[in-house]
Formats: sequence, structure tokens, C-alpha cells
Amino acid sequence: MIDISLFVLMLLGALLALAVYLPLRAGQLSLATPGFYTIGGTVAALLSTQLPGLGGSDAVYPLTSLLLEMIVAVAIAGLLAFLIGKPVLKLRGIYLAIATIALVEILRVVLLSSPWFGAAVGIFAIPQPFEGPEGYLIAYGLLLVIVAWACAWLERQPLGRAMAAIRDDELAARCMGVSTNQVKLIAFVLSAVVAAAAGVLAAHYFNSWNARQANFDASITTLAFVVLGGSRTWLGPVIGGLLLTALPELLRPIGDLRLIVFGLVILLGPIFIPQGLIKAKQS
Repeated sequence: MIDISLFVLMLLGALLALAVYLPLRAGQLSLATPGFYTIGGTVAALLSTQLPGLGGSDAVYPLTSLLLEMIVAVAIAGLLAFLIGKPVLKLRGIYLAIATIALVEILRVVLLSSPWFGAAVGIFAIPQPFEGPEGYLIAYGLLLVIVAWACAWLERQPLGRAMAAIRDDELAARCMGVSTNQVKLIAFVLSAVVAAAAGVLAAHYFNSWNARQANFDASITTLAFVVLGGSRTWLGPVIGGLLLTALPELLRPIGDLRLIVFGLVILLGPIFIPQGLIKAKQS
């Protein structure tokens, strides 16, 4: 029987995939998602453990405090993305990818070396807003529905069409009057907001947190979600995130061979289905 915890992780994977998808829709290969995810989790861990007033008088951590953590984390991640995005988004393609990986590594080293953020040990005993994994399943499901709906709505708006135009041909989009720098920055900030919100819930779910969540492996894995699922529409990253998160667990009966199978799926997927599992509708 499949554990509920797997479904929680699948929903988390889908959310992180959407965070990668947003800048990709604007033609930006950003791998900064694990960094903003870590910021969200760190903010939640610090606020919930260092501010006793947020815990209230009940045994279960108040949902109002969880929402407050999410607001603070989203604001910090969004502001940081805005400040970083201004210079970084002048880069393109592989150069942007390298720059964002470097940002994630800098963040990881800073957090791991600071005792205030738990250093290498991390922050433990993070209070639980839900009594069991069912609560997290509902919370992540609700958050995924909201973010997916927002992405679907965005694709139909002028901003979403401008993002797609930049992805297809940035020079042509600029000639048509699209403010390419502004659109790319908005996509980058939205990506940070989604990742940070997911990180807040993750910190409580895992009950402990450290900056090792932000690493190169996580950057590549979240990118693989989008590549396999398809980057042309919001549904592709959701499907890719759900499937690739579940696959290693479903293959657990075959032991270490599951890692080989998982690697082959990531390797062969772009070869045989280069546009991903979900293709955008032709308009």
C-alpha cells in the first residue's frame, strides 16, 4: 500500500516544477528554485522555533502562524529575487543557469556556516500545524491547485503571451514592444514566491531543516521534472513533478536498480519525447 507521505512529496515536486516552469516560459533557464525553496523553509523554521508567541496555547501549531510565516517567506524571497534578478537576468541560456547555480551554492554555504540558521546541524523540533500527513496532503493539494490555476490564468493573459514571445524569439518580442527585461524579472520573482511558499510547508512537514536542501542535485532534479513533463504549458511540469517524484519510491522493490532506471528515464525522456509528455495546444 502506498504511503500518504509519498503523495505529499509528489505534490511538493509538482509545486517546485511549476516554480522552474515560470522563468522557463519566459525563456530563462533559471536553476535558483532550490535556493528560494530553502529560504522559505529557513524562515518557517526560525519563526516557529524562535518566536514562542507564534505557537499559541494549543498543542497543534496555529494555522494563522503558518500563514504569517508564508507571508514573510514569500516577501523575503520575492524581494531577494527582485534584487538579484536585475543584474542576473541580463545573462541568457547556460550562462544564466551557471549564475543561478552559483547563487544557490552561495546561499547554501552562508546558511551552513551561520549558527543562527542552525549551521550544518540545522533546526530541529519544528512544530506541527497538522496532526498527521493527511493535513499536509490537503495543504499541499490546495496550494498546488491555487498555483496551477494561477499559471493557467497567466498563460491566457498579455503577460503570459509576452513570456511565451520572449521564449520563442526575444529580439522579435522586443521589436514588437514587449518590455523583455520587466517580463523576465516578473517571471523570476513569481518563481521565487512559489518555491518559498512550498518551502514553508516542507519545513514543518519534515520537522527539521537545514541548508542542504539547496544543492546542485536539487536544481537538476527540478529541471528534469519540467523537461520530462513538458515546458510549453503549466500541466507538463505538474505531471513531470508527480511522476518523477513517485518513480523512485515505486521502484523500491528492485533495490539499487531503481536508481539506474530513474537515471535512464531522465536520460532517454528528452531523446524520445523532446517536447515532454504534455505538449501545448496549437492556437
